[in-house]
Amino acid sequence: MNKGILKFLACILLLTSCQDLIEPAQENNRQLDPNAYLPSDSRFPFGILLNGYNRIPSNSWSFNDVATDDAVSNDQTNVYLKMATGQWTANNNPANQWTNCYAGIQYMNIMLGEVDKVKWVADPIASKLFAMRIKGEAFGIRALLMYNLLQAHAGVGKGGNMLGVPILTKTQTTSDNYNLPRASFDDCIKQIYTDLDSADVRLPLDYLNLVSGQESQIPTKYGTVTIEQYNRAFGVTFSGLLSGRIAKAIRAKVALLAASPAFNPNNANKWVDAANYSAQVLNLNGGINAITSNVASGLTWYSNTAEIAALKDGANPPEILWRNNWGENRDLEQANFPPTLFGNGRINPTQNLVDAFPTVNGYPISDSNSGFNPNDPYSNRDPRLKMFILVNGATAGVNNTAINTAADGTTNDGLNKVATSTRTGYYMRKLLRQDVNLNPTSSTNQRHYKPHIRYTEIALSYAEAANEAWGPTGTGTNAYSAYDILRAIRRRAGIGLANNDAYLESIKNNKEQMRQLIRNERRLELCFEGFRFWDLRRWDANLTETAKGVSIRSGAYTVLPSVESRVFQNYMKYGPIPYSEVLKYSALEQNQGWN
Repeated sequence: MNKGILKFLACILLLTSCQDLIEPAQENNRQLDPNAYLPSDSRFPFGILLNGYNRIPSNSWSFNDVATDDAVSNDQTNVYLKMATGQWTANNNPANQWTNCYAGIQYMNIMLGEVDKVKWVADPIASKLFAMRIKGEAFGIRALLMYNLLQAHAGVGKGGNMLGVPILTKTQTTSDNYNLPRASFDDCIKQIYTDLDSADVRLPLDYLNLVSGQESQIPTKYGTVTIEQYNRAFGVTFSGLLSGRIAKAIRAKVALLAASPAFNPNNANKWVDAANYSAQVLNLNGGINAITSNVASGLTWYSNTAEIAALKDGANPPEILWRNNWGENRDLEQANFPPTLFGNGRINPTQNLVDAFPTVNGYPISDSNSGFNPNDPYSNRDPRLKMFILVNGATAGVNNTAINTAADGTTNDGLNKVATSTRTGYYMRKLLRQDVNLNPTSSTNQRHYKPHIRYTEIALSYAEAANEAWGPTGTGTNAYSAYDILRAIRRRAGIGLANNDAYLESIKNNKEQMRQLIRNERRLELCFEGFRFWDLRRWDANLTETAKGVSIRSGAYTVLPSVESRVFQNYMKYGPIPYSEVLKYSALEQNQGWN
């Protein structure tokens, strides 16, 4: 769908250590014409592949939480703030993935069409292995980009059918027909699964170096090859690229979307598929031990200083299945530290989200068994509350500075004091490294990375799907249930340790109550990571819950019932097809409700 893509600036960033990949000399600007480069020129095709990686939407933080009941922003130009307050249209869509993902798909189709013509390395057997791996990567990236297109643009068309997006499996040229109809949602899911099968059959589970004597560990799908040839194509040098493990995790994400209420009115088998695909990924990491054995990493993967410092390029900490490359900077802290720490305080968690954290005994704060004290609301709470959200009186920054968010506070950290102050009485703490110093006289950077997929996400996906497929304690053919996953996640967080999580025990035979608890745990564990915007929509849940805050004066807590309204219509559970595309192509059917 990207007729204007005719040129590409090839930028090789990942593979500079492989000297046999840079013959002949790199050219920076090449026509996207297969005849414009020699079959021995591998630099240009690698650039095409890397363009697909660069277009993965999860490469950077979106903070689309600002368009939900979890957060607001003090930046009045924030595009998700505008979306949430009534300015979301088909030609003004901050969540649009149409151009980005179709551009990436075009590049992957070019790659798949030309990969077998390229001489990747001098050794012909190793060159075939390279082609096999790169083809697998391209199929996997194409599947991931299609998933993001469905998440952003699939929905019920004006004709009443559940539609996906046009399926493109070959390179589009200037002479092709671009006026293509949308495929059905289910056909798009099938195409994604086909691409993931094609990726999985070509890729190693992980990129590892084998040593002499480990020839038997070379998968039979690669034929008779030496250790050296295998390592050249599938060795640890390529850690961080899309692998078989990652392809399986993408399948789990896709299956959960396909099974969700907004896209699946009555097919129970889709929940079974979603649960089993998630279980396959978890079982590669020890099953439920993926949660219980990685307690610290699972909760504080973004701030474990020693763990992050020890990371090599492409390597992952225990909680992370796939991530982007780390970088040393202070961008997140600059945007989100409170004003007294020289930050702009941009993302302000809501009272709604704060209220979603239970007390430490596991009961919701609305339950009389919780022991919640509204006059001391942050005591005796789920430990994740203060890990993820900066509440009044908590400390932050390199000097453990006490932050006063009260409306009658004496600093600019207080409620609505200045343009960079909190609007809700809270600041975001999660994702931020407290060892970053923003003081202009002694500023420091620290390592950061952005996960594409975490094991906790997959575990919560399993819990959601297993509960729908088999009920809270059912396991299907797996070794654990939705209840088992929730118990492990909550115990990891420090919930219910003193009372055997009595609340969880009280609902473990109730599918509906377990569904709400699973959704709430997903809300807490994945907050600020860009999930809730999409979760509310795939659940067909309420999008219009008003964002609340808290005003603290003289030590008294008053809930602010309406910090910011959420102005969404019912049809907005599905995003629009871009207005410009509908104008250009008459075969494209818009989703219901959008112009």
